[in-house]
Amino acid sequence: MEPLDGPERTEPPAAEHAASSSSMTRRQVLTLISMASVNFSSMMCYSILGPFFPTEAVKKGASQTVIGLIFGCYAVSNLFGSLVMGRYIVQIGAKFMLLAGLFLSSGCTIVFGLLDRVPAGSAFITMCFVVRSIEAVGFAAVMTSSFAVTAKIFPNNVATVLGSLEIFTGLGLIMGPPVGGWFYQSFGYEVPFLLLGCFLLIMVPFNLYILPNIVADPSKDSFFRLLSHVKIVLICYVIFTLSAGLGFLDATLSLFAIQMFSLSPGHVGLIMLGLSLPYCLASPLMGYFTDKYPATRSWFMVTGGLATGVGFCLLGPVPFLHIPSQLWLLVLMLSVIGFSLGMTALPTFPEIITCAYENGFQEGLSTLGMVSGLFGAVWSLGMFYGPTVGGLLTQHLSFEWAAAVQGGLAFMAAFLLAVFYLCQRPQQRVAEDGSRQTDEITPLLNE
Repeated sequence: MEPLDGPERTEPPAAEHAASSSSMTRRQVLTLISMASVNFSSMMCYSILGPFFPTEAVKKGASQTVIGLIFGCYAVSNLFGSLVMGRYIVQIGAKFMLLAGLFLSSGCTIVFGLLDRVPAGSAFITMCFVVRSIEAVGFAAVMTSSFAVTAKIFPNNVATVLGSLEIFTGLGLIMGPPVGGWFYQSFGYEVPFLLLGCFLLIMVPFNLYILPNIVADPSKDSFFRLLSHVKIVLICYVIFTLSAGLGFLDATLSLFAIQMFSLSPGHVGLIMLGLSLPYCLASPLMGYFTDKYPATRSWFMVTGGLATGVGFCLLGPVPFLHIPSQLWLLVLMLSVIGFSLGMTALPTFPEIITCAYENGFQEGLSTLGMVSGLFGAVWSLGMFYGPTVGGLLTQHLSFEWAAAVQGGLAFMAAFLLAVFYLCQRPQQRVAEDGSRQTDEITPLLNE
């Protein structure tokens, strides 16, 4: 493994471009395996709560609003963790950050599985907040370093590689709910968390061996400079709406499905396949297409946002449509949301990177870390808003109206982004015409 430990900056960009266009190097293959294992194990541990934790929390005296806050506190800690990790990824070291995050997340997952022994009421609720918050910091370290390393090792195929890795993210999301629901029904509350926590712990020595070291120089750029560009702010809002929708579903869908259709936690886990399976299948295709045709990224985000809005409005469905709630319609709309999530989310990361480089940011791990940290922070902000506000709306109004609010956020994001791109197109044409005229005039002046 010694050849993999050299500084990343010693490998010229041309070599990486040649490698990405022909065949992957050993360094790239090992990185791909490492990131796939991280995505799978992390997402499986994250998604296990959905089918049965809200029900268990209700038994322990938590209200729907408190359950939403328990899901939401994870996002708040993840938000601050992502910003810190993204800013100091070079100083901390991408490999160390990822391994430390895996270790912390695995320990917290195991501890969370023992919380059923805590007395009901304030003690249980407090411990849920503490353990989930610490786990979120570990998860922020894992995902920030994962995105940054992937973009660094595959600079010319970011969306394609991320799309391929999302297969394993999707598999983790797919397997987490049904496996967790089945183990919960068969063995009780503790077993799902203990098994998955140990599985995540195994990923630490595995990635210690295969993940290459990456050495880079720190940059003086900041998150504030990133957010000074309108395009990046709008893309961040798109990311926010996506994660808000997913967070809302995590906290409210299982209780709605159990109450409306009299389903067991195991069946709720199967219903959640309708969300994760289309995303898992669509991601590689979307990643490849947006890498090959970068100009389509903007309209993929707009179209995906519109589809997401429709999916949420028909999930309940929204009461003013006077359509009765039906199980087949719920599963169909989850599938629409899952597919549109892949269409919308995958172009966002490479679009922010491209915009940053076009505006003078230094190419390298430091900028990639900041972009990754910003992505994680905005995603976490949505994951806090979704279950918290969604839980409040569900408790005081209904699931149907709360889902419609999430759909409205997606419609707004698609509309604002479409307006921005339509306004930007004439400016690009003027700039292209000006450069063309300069090219035509310059030879005459030189003569």
